Amino acid sequence: MNIQGTGKAGEDAAAAYLVKKGYRIAERNYNCRIAEIDIVAYDENDTLCFIEVKTRKNSDFGYPGEYVDRRKQQKIRLGAASFIKHKRIDCEIRFDVVEVYAYMSGDTPKITRINHIENAF
Repeated sequence: MNIQGTGKAGEDAAAAYLVKKGYRIAERNYNCRIAEIDIVAYDENDTLCFIEVKTRKNSDFGYPGEYVDRRKQQKIRLGAASFIKHKRIDCEIRFDVVEVYAYMSGDTPKITRINHIENAF
């Protein structure tokens, strides 16, 4: 499986994890001219969460969430503003990161751990 396949498996695992926590997925892979947002979901308090998913096999080179640098954060913020304007939404918002740890078992990624960082930035 290639990097995109592993990333998709990580996003799928993150979405399933969030649903299990009571989140309602509003959209996945929201694209606008500026950015792509992996998951847009409402939490149990109806806060709209813009969620970046980072999948890595380990933390040897840093935690997955550390790869969401200032430049990426700014792109996500601009993408969130586009989503809010396009959908005409008026509610509390939050930016989260979900770290997914996975390794390849043949052609199948195996998820070993998921870490949800609320209010990551």
